[in-house]
Amino acid sequence: MADETKEMTPKEKQEVAKPQEQTRPGRYFVPDVNIYEFDESLKLWADMPGVREKDVEVTLKDGVLTIHGRVATEMYNGLRPIYTEYNVGNYYREFALHESIDESKIRATMRNGVLELELPKREEAKPRRIEVRAA
Repeated sequence: MADETKEMTPKEKQEVAKPQEQTRPGRYFVPDVNIYEFDESLKLWADMPGVREKDVEVTLKDGVLTIHGRVATEMYNGLRPIYTEYNVGNYYREFALHESIDESKIRATMRNGVLELELPKREEAKPRRIEVRAA
């Protein structure tokens, strides 16, 4: 009989090789992201623990959506950890938007370290019902 116990292995944070912006020292990590498609929009959730609402920047330029979250490291100054699994660093990620997204209506909210982006579809990209008539 197969052993039913499974070991849970934490996922390592993926460090950004070269973030676009190097104005602040420190490491940059790729935030874990989930993207779901709905009839009216796409929704994107990015996990950025330690990032406050005021420290998130979402920009859109030339069809590229950029997420940049900064972690305030002051609270870690002077600490001498015995054991850590939580890497402290900033977050950076870019996405090329499809032309079906209405860039003028993108909305962002931050709650408990999770950034939520709503990416509404253009009217012509939304599914629509075609009326079927008798011949």
